[in-house]
Amino acid sequence: MPTDPEAKEKQPPVSPDTALSEQPQQPETHAGQAPHVALLNREQAILYFNLRVLAQARRTDVPLLERLRYLIIVSSNLDEFFEIRFSQFLDKVQAGEGALALARLHDIAEMARGMVREQYTLLNDVLMPELKARGVVMLNHAERDAAQRRWVEKYFHDQVRPLLVPVTLDPAHPFPQVANKSMNFILRLKGTDAFGRESEIAIVKVPRALPRVIRLPDAVSKVQQAFVLLTSVIRAHLSELFSGREVVAFSQFRVTRNADIEVDDFDVTNLRQALRLGLATRQFGKAVRLEVVNTCPEDLSAFLLKQFNLPASVLYLADGPVNLVRLSEWVDGVQADDLRFTPLVPAWPQADVGQGESMMERMRRGDMMLHLPFQSFEPVVQLLREAVNDPDVVCIKQTVYRTGADSELMHLLIEAARRGKEVTCVVEIKARFDEEANIDWAERLEAVGAQVVYGIVGMKTHGKLLLITRREGRHLRRYVHLSTGNYNPKTARFYTDVGYFSAEAGLTSEADAVFQQLASQEPLKGARYLVSAPFGLRRRMLKHLKQVQMAAAQGKPGRVVVKCNAMTDPVLIAALQAAALAGAKVDLVIRGACLLAPAHYPSGGTILVRSIIGRFLEHTRIFYFSWGPHAQDEVVYLSSADWMTRNMMGRIELAWPVRDAKLSRRVIDECLQPYLHDKLDAWEMQTDGSYQRARGRGASAQQALSRLLTAVPR
Repeated sequence: MPTDPEAKEKQPPVSPDTALSEQPQQPETHAGQAPHVALLNREQAILYFNLRVLAQARRTDVPLLERLRYLIIVSSNLDEFFEIRFSQFLDKVQAGEGALALARLHDIAEMARGMVREQYTLLNDVLMPELKARGVVMLNHAERDAAQRRWVEKYFHDQVRPLLVPVTLDPAHPFPQVANKSMNFILRLKGTDAFGRESEIAIVKVPRALPRVIRLPDAVSKVQQAFVLLTSVIRAHLSELFSGREVVAFSQFRVTRNADIEVDDFDVTNLRQALRLGLATRQFGKAVRLEVVNTCPEDLSAFLLKQFNLPASVLYLADGPVNLVRLSEWVDGVQADDLRFTPLVPAWPQADVGQGESMMERMRRGDMMLHLPFQSFEPVVQLLREAVNDPDVVCIKQTVYRTGADSELMHLLIEAARRGKEVTCVVEIKARFDEEANIDWAERLEAVGAQVVYGIVGMKTHGKLLLITRREGRHLRRYVHLSTGNYNPKTARFYTDVGYFSAEAGLTSEADAVFQQLASQEPLKGARYLVSAPFGLRRRMLKHLKQVQMAAAQGKPGRVVVKCNAMTDPVLIAALQAAALAGAKVDLVIRGACLLAPAHYPSGGTILVRSIIGRFLEHTRIFYFSWGPHAQDEVVYLSSADWMTRNMMGRIELAWPVRDAKLSRRVIDECLQPYLHDKLDAWEMQTDGSYQRARGRGASAQQALSRLLTAVPR
């Protein structure tokens, strides 16, 4: 990778890929794939990532509440791991598919169990004592004084008791339906009920309508900020729910269910309606994990395992609050700015576009880019706002993947349709855990006359694309925004992403062709500026990897740098390995799961793998290839795609070469170089797939970019 800025300034635009045919492209297939490569275990790789996140909670240079937030993020990630990834192993074991499946389930469950133990040790022995020393406490019943107990008792009777419906189990009252990740109590009772019967087991559901973390009034908190958990409030008054009976034993419990909605795209007449039905039953999918407190009697946990048809290997013991994710309410409720990160103030890209300047006028002068979250997402909103208010704009097209439940961008699209502009939205209603919000937006858009399509049957539309068509004199001119991340102003504040603006005719024409294909399902001709999956993205990457491999084999410098969220596609992994075997230098900056291990080869080629875990979630996808000493022997791509088989073969993804020399240099200088030299937030993969913190002295890439790009010095 060249380091001389002047060398990059003189680089000519990347020439079109003349090897690609202008004939209509067909989706790539799995035929003729690369030879076998030993891959690391994917589930283990996901858990290793969460261990890296958990390590952030131990960092003393991170503000205290942010350390607690990292611990909570791990719990949220583990929930999703069990909801999506873990269920397949459990299915095989329960189907009796043999010892191998059982062994894999056991290994993964034990690794997750060790992580859970570490979480509670860190919470109980480090974070909570340190918070207490700073005047922030979470009080259990034994720790509350008389005044605090009186307040909690009143809160229970006024706010909680009216919502509780305790159920004692008998033939007329079977085990209740328990929703995914809901909090509940199981109790063993002594004595007889009002009808003289000795029903032993009772279930109490914790209401989801109430806050899980409650702040005590200052009058009873004294000099501290004191909080109590809703479960602690209920626990202190369980006996009041069963008048005349004794509560012999009890425990909180929480069951995690398979949350993957299975809708056969090819066997439904209306995907939206079918998905709505799936959402209605998601909360009650197959159980995959049971959590109880570590004081839960064995007979009660065994009873629950039987009810949920679960093996003992998926029982997890909590040394504290069973649902750590709900502690996010605690983090948000504490009033202590000094215990949080200093707020980041994203900078308006003054060097690129002046405040108040028309975005389309600026785009006519040349391409521009935003580096989020260090620069403001507002130019994207301004571009769409201009398009809505401009009478010469005749058409707006946008993809929607994760935009959020309340989005100014979506409101602008609705307003554009109301004003009579042609609005087309490709809404991905199968974006996991965003299905309901996206369906709602789709219905609201359709209600005002927008054209809504759901992409291609059997494939998620993951590419991020906004296209505006404006009448200028006798001609129509297009303006495009492409992004490595979502059109979501909220995540734009803490995800690193790159947004790219262009009015270049070739790129905008191909962007329009993508929308035409998503609506009409007609084949595309060979892409020259905007390559897409599943029609050529993997093939384009393989082509460049082959160029690097051949150059390295001839003794020329060969270099590959890939920065993305996951590296799991065996075909691309094999090609990376082949390039390194020939002598190329391969650097992978992979935030999450990477199945390719680092290596050093006799040819001098290397594969190095690192992961950056910092204040912001690394989300950019950038692919760099160099196969010679000259500027024309390299190319930089921005993309929406990770190097995963699902992204290359089962999704609509986009990638585009950065053809502007200055912007290409900027991508390298801001999005690659700092991460290759990071020594503060970086982790380096070992040959067994585990990670160690990077050694040596060096700055954090994210901190350096904050100083370079944001409005507030760091």
